[in-house]
Amino acid sequence: MANGTTGLHRGQPLLSAGVPVEQAQAAMIMVHGRGASAEDILSLSAEFEQQHFAYLAPQAANHAWYPYSFLQPIEKNEPWLSSALLVLEETLALVTSHMPPERVVLLGFSQGACLTLEFAARHARRYGGIAGLSGGLIGPDGTPRDYADSMDGTPIFLGCSDVDFHIPKERVQDTARVFTDLGAQVTMRLYSNMGHTVNEDEIEAVNNIMSSVIAG
Repeated sequence: MANGTTGLHRGQPLLSAGVPVEQAQAAMIMVHGRGASAEDILSLSAEFEQQHFAYLAPQAANHAWYPYSFLQPIEKNEPWLSSALLVLEETLALVTSHMPPERVVLLGFSQGACLTLEFAARHARRYGGIAGLSGGLIGPDGTPRDYADSMDGTPIFLGCSDVDFHIPKERVQDTARVFTDLGAQVTMRLYSNMGHTVNEDEIEAVNNIMSSVIAG
């Protein structure tokens, strides 16, 4: 639908870098955080030592995927959240028209990590990999996590500070448990006194996932 609640993030740019998706061996969908932009998150692709990836980064309207904390009741962040999830669904559909989902990595930072992880849980399947950098599943404590289907061994990396002002470490731990129960191969690292940022160890972990995708 072009109008209505699902269209809140419609009409925003989809930026790309790396190899054109039509020619790429693999792809990464990169999801920016609150107050940032597709250009910002796309610049992270320069840190990845990959020759054969296409990188695609959708842009949120007004630089935010949803208005309130990811820990608020889910309905409080509607209809923006549903519109944001639809953007990822459509971006993934675009990419998987050229390659199977097993060759697609989903990466998000901060609000983008929360959105990416929630999308992956709601659309559980075998992906090339998922990287949630400073994020966790969406909703308050006690939110039912009765997601369907299986991650089927998808490698998932979760990295966050142990004192992140926005992301409680307990939510990262809970997210790791949920994805493990969904059949993912989860690596979680909590970094002592790190700021709300991305560090070199996280970059290396993502690079390892990407290399594994290329290696098949």
